[in-house]
Amino acid sequence: MSVVSSLVPARFLTLIAHLVIVIIIFWSRENSVRACLPLDYTNQEYSLEDTRLVVALSVTLGLFAVELVGFLCGISMFNNNQALLSTGCHASGSVALLFFLFEQWTCSIYWWIFGFCRSVSKYVTVNA
Repeated sequence: MSVVSSLVPARFLTLIAHLVIVIIIFWSRENSVRACLPLDYTNQEYSLEDTRLVVALSVTLGLFAVELVGFLCGISMFNNNQALLSTGCHASGSVALLFFLFEQWTCSIYWWIFGFCRSVSKYVTVNA
């Protein structure tokens, strides 16, 4: 199998892996929210951080829906440059989110991961 023909399955697998990690973070967000707060926090602080994380994860899931529809409809499936960059962005996003999940990084780091991985991927999608 040539490199060009292996980009489509690689892109699909990294996209789905990234999506699964985001869903896992969404389901177990209680631990992530607690990692964002100081040792002694109020219920109001907890609900504020929980809302911020839910918004971030919801935006991520919405953009995943847009990207999956475009990919599965064939709009961006066979664009090699976009597939290569998307695979790299989703692979790096998956690794960074695994660190976010397992190392319990603060919630503000999620926005940095989101911004880096999405902005590069969307820039190439628009300009391709």
